Amino acid sequence: MSAEHDGADALMTAITGDPLPPGAHADAAFLAEYRAAEADLAVLREQLGVVGRALAEPPPPALAPEPVRPVRAPSRPRRRAFSLALGGLAVTAAASVMAGLGWLIAGGTGEGDSASADAGSAAEKQSDAAAAPAFGSPRYLACARLVAEGETTAVERLPGTTTVRITLRLTRVYHPDEDAPGRKPDAEQVFVVDENVVPGIRADDPVLVGVPRGAGQPDFWAVGERQIAPERAMVTASLPEARELTCG
Repeated sequence: MSAEHDGADALMTAITGDPLPPGAHADAAFLAEYRAAEADLAVLREQLGVVGRALAEPPPPALAPEPVRPVRAPSRPRRRAFSLALGGLAVTAAASVMAGLGWLIAGGTGEGDSASADAGSAAEKQSDAAAAPAFGSPRYLACARLVAEGETTAVERLPGTTTVRITLRLTRVYHPDEDAPGRKPDAEQVFVVDENVVPGIRADDPVLVGVPRGAGQPDFWAVGERQIAPERAMVTASLPEARELTCG
């Protein structure tokens, strides 16, 4: 059954794009399901784009007749085969999108509909495999090199570029587990990113970052307590499950 907060259903809120109800950012279960639904919707939108592009693709122009070389006449069947293949691609992509939409609808049904629940579970696993894990989810945490909060001690714009060097002093590390031997990260972290990634960031700003395993730079930034608070709740709620997972 889909999580609810103040009468709002997490799945339907993600589908309709309505704003989150007051206090929802503090409801870890509601926020986790809302984020998961958002990730699945992103996959469906991408598949809809495939359908749209396939249907909008014009057929190749007809070749001019060559009366002196009648052997070229069989070009028409090849064009027809290409058109049929294009149509098949559109049908396949559309079927995939409809299957995903079926899962979203099934995800909002009651507990008694076990068949819909099974179908939803299968579609969810397929979407998870196709999409990168959302920040703060158990799978993201399990595969992250670093998830931590800190304060910026320096923000330097590199001359002649649109990049900035950000020095971060860690204040709270969520992953890796600091109690695990040999896994404690350096207290000071330095990242070089495009200024558009963190517009307006200044020294002494509180920051939450996520760095994927094998990466040198974060793929997620939250700057300021207003952005950090809901993400912190998501990370904290996901930690117990993340500790039971292994990446890949």
